[in-house]
Amino acid sequence: MSVLVPAIRSALRDAADAERAPRMQAYMKSALPFLGVPMPAVRAITKTALRAHPSDLGELEADVRTLWDEAAFREERYAASGLLAAKGATGRLELVPLYEHLATTGAWWDHVDDLAHRIAELHDAHPVEAAVVVRRWSTAGDFWLRRLAIISQLGRRDRVDPVLLTDVIEPNAADTEFFVRKAIGWALREYARVEPDWVRAFVTDHPELSGLSKREALKHL
Repeated sequence: MSVLVPAIRSALRDAADAERAPRMQAYMKSALPFLGVPMPAVRAITKTALRAHPSDLGELEADVRTLWDEAAFREERYAASGLLAAKGATGRLELVPLYEHLATTGAWWDHVDDLAHRIAELHDAHPVEAAVVVRRWSTAGDFWLRRLAIISQLGRRDRVDPVLLTDVIEPNAADTEFFVRKAIGWALREYARVEPDWVRAFVTDHPELSGLSKREALKHL
């Protein structure tokens, strides 16, 4: 283990707020306890540790897995995810298995939604290969991977690939899982900011979409 992991653990514990922690755990319905460190502070701690202890990609991946798999507090997992935003780690196809590991073991919306930023970067860096990955995820048995596939183009605005968006939504259009239905509506609502007519037509052409997905998709139209 590198010095980065103990540095982050120590800084997180120094920033702990015992009064805030149980409220955070209750809100997130988390089995892991919280230290009570707000997310902006977690990000700042992670960035500071990275500056003090720069790592190559292999070391960084090992540190992410250690922080994540051995986490005693949820903030350690937030820090692990934050390490993946480091310069040199974004848009790297080598990290796809790690993304899958974090999504399936994290198995909650806060972790998966944060990972979506990394997949969006992957789309920009390797559009062909990233499309193959998210199409595979869109039919996975684990619905968190399906959610990740659906929201993987959030924030890309006019760079969204509508064919890919269609391909990851259609296998899930009639899914009854709340987090999948919500993801579909979210992805369509965001794309409606750029292509409102496309989204209206998509909703019309896909009557199997849930009411939740439709309401979210058309929310601002």
